[in-house]
Amino acid sequence: MSNTTLTADIIAKEAVAILDNECLMAGLVHRGYEDEFSKKVNGYTVGEVVSIRRPTDFTVRNGATAVIQDVVEGKTTFTVDKQKGVDFKFTSQDLTLQIGDLADRVIKPAMIQLANQIDRDVMALYKYVPNHVTIPSGGIDSFADFALAAKRMDLLAIPDDNRSAVLTPTDHWALLGSQTALYMQDVAKGAYRNAKVGMIGGIDTYMSRNYPSHTTGARTGTDLVDQALVDGTHTWATYKDATTVTLHIDGAASETAGYWKAGDTFTISDVYDVNPVTKAQLPHLKMFTMMADGTTAATNEGDATIWPPLILSGAQQTCYLVSGTEINDNTVTYQGVASTAYDQNLFFHKNAFGLVMVPMVAPPGATDVGRRTYKGLSVRVIPYYDGTNDVSNWRLDVLYGTKVIDPRLAVRASLAADI
Repeated sequence: MSNTTLTADIIAKEAVAILDNECLMAGLVHRGYEDEFSKKVNGYTVGEVVSIRRPTDFTVRNGATAVIQDVVEGKTTFTVDKQKGVDFKFTSQDLTLQIGDLADRVIKPAMIQLANQIDRDVMALYKYVPNHVTIPSGGIDSFADFALAAKRMDLLAIPDDNRSAVLTPTDHWALLGSQTALYMQDVAKGAYRNAKVGMIGGIDTYMSRNYPSHTTGARTGTDLVDQALVDGTHTWATYKDATTVTLHIDGAASETAGYWKAGDTFTISDVYDVNPVTKAQLPHLKMFTMMADGTTAATNEGDATIWPPLILSGAQQTCYLVSGTEINDNTVTYQGVASTAYDQNLFFHKNAFGLVMVPMVAPPGATDVGRRTYKGLSVRVIPYYDGTNDVSNWRLDVLYGTKVIDPRLAVRASLAADI
């Protein structure tokens, strides 16, 4: 039987199925915001935005007298700003192959590259997660080490369902070597391509080669908060739509570029974490993350861009001050050694991060555009003829956005000092 000449639509259909097969993070994070984008028949372009709501909290009344609370929801934006693609040439002979043959030779290698890129972009959101636990020397080589992050998730009232952990290869194999007898059957069941370990303590656990590594800032001073922060300085009404807060710090090294790096985590003395539901004080200091790189001034001080805000009371309380009435001259202690790289393991609930992938626009003048969507993943394939060199070029594109939806629902785990 003669082969049918393959078209852009056939190739797009095969490509999107392979992409779904190869993506790890796409199946572990929230995907519902695709429905928020209007259904454009002709697709989407880079930079299109939707607004999404942030969760609100309430306090519990004591007694029979009603205490009416305003429903104050914050909002943020979700932008599809990442256009990634792979380009290649097909000969006329290639296009007469069976689709399975062409998939193995060309399409699958291209989709593996795109899948890995999507995974890297989702995992790069680690830097916006303030919650961080320290793994002892040797890495996650025991259940007790693994449980450090799991315990923190419980203390932070992160929902028990839809929990995932994505480990670095080093920590994955260290854990596997120590726990083989307990869950080898689950390991055997997991697909090799996505390195699924199985359920550990109610957490669906995977290994990824796309793990992020964080290099800390220069941080060579004895840093102190230089700001009279009292109850009411930071409020939910002020920061419900914000994504950053400014914290003024002094005692730092003078005029140091990269003194703070986006993703650096730190604590402030006497400022403890609270259970986000009950607002009860937790046994560990509140953790904050730097949201942007920062440089100090000649006066040994600077403005650090951080998250979350220091809200000391109310329904959106984030932390508890155990002594005094203001946070000024309190010591800032950083996670890890300065100017050092740390591999990041991620423990998270599905709703901590979001991924949106939308169909791309069919550009005017393109006569043969293949677009396919499968399980929320969308691929566009366009062939175009290079008359100068007398060859047929093909481009394969995806358009997506990533976002931290609720950083309270995630915990980072890495080897580090100080905390």
